Amino acid sequence: MLTPEQIETKLDRILLKVQKPGRYVGGELNATIKDWKKARTKVALIFPDVYDIGVSNVGLKVIYDQINQRDDALAERAYAPWLDMEALMRKHGIPLYALESKQPLACFDLIGFSLPYETLYTNALNVLDLAGIPVRSADRDESHPIVIAGGHSATNPEPMHAFIDAFVIGEGEEVIHEIIDKVQEFKRKRKEERSEFFHLSSFDARVALLRSLVNIPGVYVPRFYYTTYMDDGTVARIEPTIPEAPKVVNKRIVAKLPPPPTKFIVPNIDIVHNRVSVEIMRGCTRGCRFCQAGMITRPVRERSVEEVVDAAEEAVRATGFEELALLSLSSSDYTHIKELVDAISKRFEGRKLTVSLPSLRIESVSIDLMEKLKQRRSGGFTLAPEAASERMRKIINKYIPDEDIINTTREIYARGWTTVKLYFMIGHPSETLEDVQAIADLCKRVLAEGRKVAGWKVKLHAGVSTFVPKPQTPFQWVSCDTRENVLEKQALLKRELFKDKSIKLSWTKPDDTLVEAWLSRGDRKMSDVIYTAWKKGTRFDAWEEGRNFDAWMEAFAEHGLDPDFYTYRQRRTDEVFPWEHITTAVRKNFLFQDFRMSLEGQIRVDCRLNCFACGILPTFANLRRENPGEGWKCPEVKSPARKIDLELPVAGD
Repeated sequence: MLTPEQIETKLDRILLKVQKPGRYVGGELNATIKDWKKARTKVALIFPDVYDIGVSNVGLKVIYDQINQRDDALAERAYAPWLDMEALMRKHGIPLYALESKQPLACFDLIGFSLPYETLYTNALNVLDLAGIPVRSADRDESHPIVIAGGHSATNPEPMHAFIDAFVIGEGEEVIHEIIDKVQEFKRKRKEERSEFFHLSSFDARVALLRSLVNIPGVYVPRFYYTTYMDDGTVARIEPTIPEAPKVVNKRIVAKLPPPPTKFIVPNIDIVHNRVSVEIMRGCTRGCRFCQAGMITRPVRERSVEEVVDAAEEAVRATGFEELALLSLSSSDYTHIKELVDAISKRFEGRKLTVSLPSLRIESVSIDLMEKLKQRRSGGFTLAPEAASERMRKIINKYIPDEDIINTTREIYARGWTTVKLYFMIGHPSETLEDVQAIADLCKRVLAEGRKVAGWKVKLHAGVSTFVPKPQTPFQWVSCDTRENVLEKQALLKRELFKDKSIKLSWTKPDDTLVEAWLSRGDRKMSDVIYTAWKKGTRFDAWEEGRNFDAWMEAFAEHGLDPDFYTYRQRRTDEVFPWEHITTAVRKNFLFQDFRMSLEGQIRVDCRLNCFACGILPTFANLRRENPGEGWKCPEVKSPARKIDLELPVAGD
């Protein structure tokens, strides 16, 4: 194992040969440097994408801050090296290391991956391999770090079950401390001669440690579960193999959001988001049927205006950033949004600070809020209609009349914004070419109305992604749209929108959509496909330079699996999903009811106005009682969910 000094020496010889050497040197302002020898538990936090993207990841910032507040532990960071750096590291025998100390990742007690999206999976395998850690969990013994992972994609952990020792389901601020405590307790007992762990072999000791993690609520250890399949390839049962493993692993939440981190790392190079970010609330009550984040992060919890403003002040002072992003899934649904923008404007009066509010709702963007933002605006203004026909908006439960979109965008242009970005999706269930034509028609109308109030300088950017049905959502029963349909719909939009030079159109390549669909909806068999595709050279699946679709197809063929099984197959109403044993506290019966409502073109109102008994309240009733206050935005049940005739199966039934 190389020492940090030896790694530094080798880096000196290669860094000038790669793009952006600043990705690999560390030493950033506000990085936390702790005494390696004094820390009982060392945690390496990994965002398996390039530094330019990973250093901005909010989830990793939160866990980094939480761990480094402890006196007995330290957290350091690593990111996936770009292709040029990887080649040189392999050539010169440099293991992947943490930026703070240059210690090899294999020297840490815990490796923690953030996996917010599925196209990071092959990168995660590559990170482990570059670190000299066995890629498969079954091949590791006590000498190797415990590999954990969390993030939105962990709501279906099965495609990565062979590589990750333990998944954190849900929010990590509290559970990470419980994991560290368990690791410390086990290592202490391992050294005690009278302990039951003292005489265990290295392999058995690792299994015993993982077994102790099973007792932590919200922690899923795949090793202790077994999946059986039906003749048609679908899942029959998912059962725990040890008595202490729960039949269903429920997500963790924090009842009260802890103080947000404010000592953000200031990167050495330009990155995707050079800004301070403060999370103003967590969760969403809108119930968009395609949106996994909105379903799995319930309930809504808000921070106070005072806490947000004070955190922003402290973070701007600590970093010198000139942009502040107030983050949430739906910023304009924050109860005190007008007061917050007023308070931010007052606190930073006379100082150069740009404020952005990502994820503004069209129907809740008021003229007053636009005026407040006008003084500190940045770039263009982004809204997300998602669909452009009344029929499709009812199906996806995002009903916004065209006139609301036109009136809102007209006011945006009239107040000085020259560019409006509209996000749409194609490939929704039962979508027709007429629904796609409506996207083009709406874009043209928005631009025409903008020109009436602001002239020919106005521009429009239409971002059109392709829908992937996600686990833990009402659309988890539907199939993906076919490649042929998607290409036809994209061709229509190109014909219609390329005629106007003021309209920019961006779209998702069908191959990229397929990779995302395989990985997000896969079962345990997909782990072999992921491993083989990685061995064939695929990595950076979200990047043009790293994508290798042929390698994926070859991997499916080698393992005798049909990729269409995961994409184009409509799920049975009684099907047991690969993620059946993982719950985000939104009941499967509720999701199925909502799916049936989509087929009938029925919508639900915002569940802040009316509780539909999705399952969140009873699951977290004790937490709510112990933490009363305005922060929770979830009403008592007024209108329970409709009774449905079908009783849906769960894991092990």
